Amino acid sequence: MGIRVRKPYVVAERGSHRFVWLGLDEAEAERGVLTNQYMVIDSDEAMLLDPGGHYVFERVYRNVTSFVDPSRVRAVFFTHQDPDVVGSLVLVHEFFPNARIYVSKLWTRFLPHLGVSSDLDIVEVPDEGGEIPLGGSSLLAIPAHFLHSPGNFTLYDPLTKVLFSGDIGAAVFPKGVWYLFAEDFDKHAELMRPFHERYLACREALEAWLSIVERLDIEVIAPQHGAIMVGDSARRFLEWLRSLNKFGIDVVREVARRWTSS
Repeated sequence: MGIRVRKPYVVAERGSHRFVWLGLDEAEAERGVLTNQYMVIDSDEAMLLDPGGHYVFERVYRNVTSFVDPSRVRAVFFTHQDPDVVGSLVLVHEFFPNARIYVSKLWTRFLPHLGVSSDLDIVEVPDEGGEIPLGGSSLLAIPAHFLHSPGNFTLYDPLTKVLFSGDIGAAVFPKGVWYLFAEDFDKHAELMRPFHERYLACREALEAWLSIVERLDIEVIAPQHGAIMVGDSARRFLEWLRSLNKFGIDVVREVARRWTSS
C-alpha cells in the first residue's frame, strides 16, 4: 500500500479517556524516517507523547488542535533525547505554553541546547520511573534504560491498556510502503529486526524491561516508528523480543576483535 496523507485515529478509548495517533503526511517520508506521534486525552486535558522533530510540528499541531484547545495540553512526555523525539521542543513550548515537560533526569541539562527559554517547566523523571498525572487519571513511566538510550522510558496507560513503547518496536518501512497496524506479524517482524539487533544494548537490559511490562495488562503496543500492534500481535511482539540473539554489544565486540586481531 502506498503512503498517503492520513488523518488522526483514536487507537483506544474508555469514556472521555482516549489514546490518539496523530496522523501522517506522505511528504515526511522524503525528509527522514517516519515517526509516530500520539496524544492521551483525559476529559479536557491532554498529554503529547514524543511530539517529534521540527518539520513534523505543523502536522502535529494541526491534528492536536482538532481534538483539544492548545491551552489544554498540560504535559509532554519524552521517551529519550533523540532529535526525532525532542527536535520540536522550541515550537512545543511556544504553542503549548501550559505543558509540563517530562523527561529522564539524564537529559534535562541538555535541553537548553535546543534553544528553549529558561522558563521551561521540566519534571525530571527518576531512573525508577513513576506515575504521571493527567486529568483524573495517571499514566506509568516505565524504565527502559539502554533500549537504546541510557535514559529511556516507555509509558503505560492503564485505562486504555496501551503501552507507548517509544523506539522499542520500531520498524523502518521500505520506500512507498506504510500501514498503521501490523496485521501480518511475521512479515512485519523482519522490518523490526535490523533496528532491534543494532540499537538495543544487551539482553540484560531487555530482560529487565520485559520483567516489568509482562506484568501489565497490555492490549496495544504503540511504537514511535513503524506499526501499532494490537491483541495477538502485541503478545507475539513481546515473545519475539525474547527470541532475539543479537544486540548492540555484539557489534561492539566484533569491532573490537577486528581492531585487536591484527
